[in-house]
Amino acid sequence: MHASRYRRPVPGYQRILVVSTTADEAEVRRIRGDLGRDPLVLTAPTAEAGRVVRVLGVEPQVEVLLAAVTFPPVDRGHRLDELVRAHALRDRFRDVVVVTDPATATLLLRGIAPDQLPTRGALTVVGLVRGDRPVATRRGLAVGVVLGFVAAAVAPPGAILLPGVVALLGLVFFFAQPWRHLGRELLLAATVAVGVGLVVIASSARFPGGW
Repeated sequence: MHASRYRRPVPGYQRILVVSTTADEAEVRRIRGDLGRDPLVLTAPTAEAGRVVRVLGVEPQVEVLLAAVTFPPVDRGHRLDELVRAHALRDRFRDVVVVTDPATATLLLRGIAPDQLPTRGALTVVGLVRGDRPVATRRGLAVGVVLGFVAAAVAPPGAILLPGVVALLGLVFFFAQPWRHLGRELLLAATVAVGVGLVVIASSARFPGGW
């Protein structure tokens, strides 16, 4: 976990935006303009939180646990932390916005970012460390097998160039942070294609007309 005061998305971190119900309309509009695509908004079931959500203009998910309580239990901060992290882990590439009262926001931040320094205003941003998007291994293998058969069926230059072009594309995507998972998938497909192509060509040479 990493906590910081940045606003714009930073590669390698998922943003948790904790918004207090004390935010005025101008603050909320600035937050709305800073949100990434398809953010997840968690909100307390209160009129104050509803006012903030309406300005955000995003369909929220209401969580009763985010409602203010007069006498919070000792584990409330831990439960708030678990709630928000559980939602964040379902899609590590979405901004998560939490709209709640100032006291609940403070407890949440103590749990999710204990080293976070207090910030002024109604917004506090926390960055949760995340890994790269997972590689679709099965799809990469399947594409590699098909590509290998196609490469083996064409003239010799094509048998080399086809996997080479896929590998080159994979390298390009690999060095572009948002598409790194696709780069790895293409590199996997190119590697499998070379292996399958060699096996098919060798089999064809050994047993002419056998496939």
